[in-house]
This record gives sequence, structure tokens and C-alpha cells, in this order.
Amino acid sequence: MACRISELVLGCRDPEVLARFWCEVLDFVVLDREDDGTLEIGPREGFGGPQPTIILSRRDEPEQGKPRLHIDVNATDRDQGAELERLLKLGARKADIGQTGEEPWHVLADPEGNEFCLLKARLNPL
Repeated sequence: MACRISELVLGCRDPEVLARFWCEVLDFVVLDREDDGTLEIGPREGFGGPQPTIILSRRDEPEQGKPRLHIDVNATDRDQGAELERLLKLGARKADIGQTGEEPWHVLADPEGNEFCLLKARLNPL
């Protein structure tokens, strides 16, 4: 038996802001709220399904250095260009990490500057 990813944990200054952003990006909902401000977001079906949930954990100070993990997303119901426009309207920003412009993905940053990539392939919704 192998493991599978059930949760991703992202430290952030404002879990509420990032929850709104990522819930819109991924069509997730808030599943749980902790007294310390930590939020868990995930699919409407809840924890334990085929998609991992995301824990947004309050951090007053950003961690030093570049995060070693980032999120990649794929559109499920539109082409990459239309999805890029949607993400930018939600508050994502284009991020320059030295890409050439020839890559089949776009590097973006969420409202707190966490980098993520919009890939080209369209996936079937679960």
C-alpha cells in the first residue's frame, strides 16, 4: 500500500484572503476553521476524496527563503488563455522567475506572493 497526498499546508499572513482566492481558483469551499485562524479548504465532498485539501496556517512573519513547494493548476472547462484571464481577475499576478516566454505554462503569484503555475493541458473535472 502506498501513501497519497491528503493535505497541503501553506503558511500565510491572512488565511481568509487566501481562502477566498483559492476557493475561487479551485472551486473549493471552507471545510474547517480553527480558533487560531487556520482554515482548511477543499472539495465540497470534504476531506478524504481524490483531491487533497489545503490548510492555510496563519504565520505572522513570512518564512525566509523561497518555498520549496508550489501548486500547479490546470483548467477543466476553458482553454489556458481564458483561465489565465480569470485568475488575473481574481487577484493573481504574473511572476517572473526567469522564464523565457516559450514555456507552455504561466508562472503566477497568489495575493500573498506564493508562486503557482497554470499549465497548458485541460483536465477533465473529477
